[in-house]
Amino acid sequence: QVQLVESGGGLVQAGASLRLSCVTSERTSGNYVVAWFRQAPGKERDFVAAIRWSGGSTYYADSVKGRFTISRDNAKNTVYLQMNSLKPEDTAVYYCAADIRVAITPHAREYDYWGQGTQVTVSS
Repeated sequence: QVQLVESGGGLVQAGASLRLSCVTSERTSGNYVVAWFRQAPGKERDFVAAIRWSGGSTYYADSVKGRFTISRDNAKNTVYLQMNSLKPEDTAVYYCAADIRVAITPHAREYDYWGQGTQVTVSS
């Protein structure tokens, strides 16, 4: 059972930056994919970015390409989401998810493990 704990959310103004962290309870090496999703009130949970722990390949939603960067720190069992040039439409609860798989998938239903979420609010 993999446990995920997110942190780093907050209230910022448009154009600011935030870095979210997702600490995993065990070494998510090998064929793990760790992803970030977000969910705004009244909307579905949307894919943001994902990283394959082995090899470090990444994948981003079009809406965040060029602004967000996902990365991992093997020694700290942590995945980060660096968010720059934040927009009000980025406001949501951000969730970290993990799954044992080879290929990255943007579909939330494919991930078995989820964190509790961290709120990101961007004011205009």
